[in-house]
Amino acid sequence: MIKLIIGNKGSGKTKKLVDLVNEATNASLGNVVCIEKGDTLTYSVTHKARLIDADSYGISGYNEYFGMLAGIKAGNNDVTHIFGDATLRIGGRDYEELADFFARLKAIEDVEFIFTVSCDEADLPEKIFGMAEKI
Repeated sequence: MIKLIIGNKGSGKTKKLVDLVNEATNASLGNVVCIEKGDTLTYSVTHKARLIDADSYGISGYNEYFGMLAGIKAGNNDVTHIFGDATLRIGGRDYEELADFFARLKAIEDVEFIFTVSCDEADLPEKIFGMAEKI
């Protein structure tokens, strides 16, 4: 399952994501992972979640991002939630590539993916909403 927090810069997406990460760590019987660009969430996300800075691993582009997420799940089958902040800054602003990224992620089972997407909802291709739910 893929869920999206969509809005322009300053609309509260990251705050909502942090709240969802912290809630998931309390409810999940497995592990919760949060991917960010930079290290801005260090003091906001509970220590119960695994916080990963995509920049520390040189991740850029949707192919590398997918490989990272698939590797996280392959390395730890107990991962129940993967959160991603700054999705467009990590993968790029090509919305068709974003749609392809989500299509590939749908093959990874037993994980709930939640991403922030910093843009107007109207800018995203309609096919994204067939694969992902806006929250």
